[in-house]
Amino acid sequence: MAKKPGANAAAPAAFQFRRLAAGGVLVTNDFGGRAFISDRDFLMYSSGRLPASGKAYDALAAGGFVRDRLDFETLAGKWRSRNDSVFYGTGLHIFVLTLRCNHKCAYCQSSVTGERAAGADMPLSVARKSVDLAFQSPRKAITIEFQGGEPLANWDVLREIVKYARTKEKRTGKKLTLAMVSNFSLMDEAKAAFLLENEVSLCTSLDGPESLHNKNRTWSGGNSHRETARWLKYFNSRHDSQHDLKYRVFRPGALLTVSRLTLGHAREVVDEYAARGLEEIFLRPLAPIGYAKKRWQEIGYSPEEFLEFYEKALRYILLKNRRGVKIREKFAQMLLTKILKSEDSGYLDMRCPCGAAIGQLAYNYNGDVYTCDEARMVGWSGDDIFKAGTVGDKYEDIIAAAATKTVCAASSLESQPFCHRCAYKPYCGVCPVVNYEAQNSLWGQMPSNHRCGTLKGLFDLLFGLLRDGDSRAVLETWVNAGAKR
Repeated sequence: MAKKPGANAAAPAAFQFRRLAAGGVLVTNDFGGRAFISDRDFLMYSSGRLPASGKAYDALAAGGFVRDRLDFETLAGKWRSRNDSVFYGTGLHIFVLTLRCNHKCAYCQSSVTGERAAGADMPLSVARKSVDLAFQSPRKAITIEFQGGEPLANWDVLREIVKYARTKEKRTGKKLTLAMVSNFSLMDEAKAAFLLENEVSLCTSLDGPESLHNKNRTWSGGNSHRETARWLKYFNSRHDSQHDLKYRVFRPGALLTVSRLTLGHAREVVDEYAARGLEEIFLRPLAPIGYAKKRWQEIGYSPEEFLEFYEKALRYILLKNRRGVKIREKFAQMLLTKILKSEDSGYLDMRCPCGAAIGQLAYNYNGDVYTCDEARMVGWSGDDIFKAGTVGDKYEDIIAAAATKTVCAASSLESQPFCHRCAYKPYCGVCPVVNYEAQNSLWGQMPSNHRCGTLKGLFDLLFGLLRDGDSRAVLETWVNAGAKR
C-alpha cells in the first residue's frame, strides 16, 4: 500500500502500469491517459514520494495521474469520446445474402456451402424485412454490408435490395452507407456499373502475391489472384476518373487473412498491396472459428509467431512510408486512434463492451439475427447461444434479448479480473465469441487466451514505436488520415 504522500509529493490517482521491454514503465488510467516514466520515477510515484515538480511529474499531471491535479471535465470528455458508440444504437448491419461460394479458402470463417447448394440464398422477402429491421435502429447513420458466401451469387436479390434500401433512405432521412465484400470472381461490367451508380463501396480479399493468394484462396474456376487484381485495377481507375459523375466512387479495399502460409512473407505481402494501388493493409490474425477452428493445427499459429510476422511487416511499412510510399496498416491505425486521440476508431472488436448487437447485427440468409457475424458462424454449427431473434422481431426486442445482454456483460472489461488491472484496458476489448470457441467460456481465461496474448504483444510494439520519434511521426499521420475520411 502506498505511503501517504508528503506535502511536496505527487498524490497518486488510480492507475494501471506495464513494465516495458526497452526499459521504463507505461502508466495508464481509465480515462485513456498515458505516461512513460523511468523505473525509479515509478517507484517514487507509486509510493507517494515523487516530487511535485520535474518532467515525470508534469507528464503524470497532464495524463490525469495526480490526485489534486485532476481536470474531471476534460477527463470525462475523453472517456465519452472513446465510448460514445454505446449511446447511439446499432450502426453496422451485415446481410448474409447466401452461403454459396465458388472458392474453397484454407481458413474460411464464413461457414459456406458449395456454389450449387440449394436453399442457401436469402429470399427477397427476408432481405426486405432485414432492411426494415436495420432502419429501426435509433442511429442516424447506418451501414448495410452484403456478405456471403459470395454475395454476387445471389445477384437478383442483391440488386433489388440495394434499390429498396436506397428508397427507404430517402423516405426516412436516415443516412445509409452500402458496402459489399466479394471475391470478384462473378463480377462483370454490368454488375459493376450498378454497384457504382448506387454508391456501394467494395472490398475484396487479397492474401499477397499470386502464389500465396491462390494457395490460401483456391478457386476451381481459374486464377483467383488474377481476377482479384483485375477488378481492383478496374475500380481504382473508376475512382480516379470520377470527376464528372453524379455519384461517388469509393476506392476499393482489400482484406488480408494471415494463415500459417503467410508468416514467412511479410515484405512480399506489403509489396503486393502497394503494387495494387491500395493505401491500406489490415494484417488480421486468424481466429479459431468455423472451418479455421477445425484446421487450426494446419493453418493456425501461436501469438508469438503472428507477432514476429506483424512486427516485420509493420516496420517495413513504416520504412516504405519514409521512402514516400503511401500505405497504412489498418490494425495499428485503429488501435492508435484510441491511444493518441481518445476516440472510438469504429473497430467493434475493441470496444468495451464489444460491438456485438449494440454496434453490429448479422442477418443470416434464413432470417435469423445474431449478435455479430462471428456469432452467426457459431450458429451455423448448430449452437444458437448468440442468436438474438429474427427479422420478424422489433429492434427493441433484439437489443433486450438474453443473447445481447450476455455478450455485453461478458465483454465488459470491468468484469474481467485480469483485464481490470491491465495497462491496456483503456484501449482494448474482449470477444466473447472467440472466447467461447477457443476456451469454452464466454469470459475466457486471459492468462492462456490466444487473442489476449496477441493484443498485448501488439500494444507492446506500438507503445515502443511511439517512443521513437521517426516512427511516431509516421503513425500520427495514419491516425490523422483516418480521422479525415
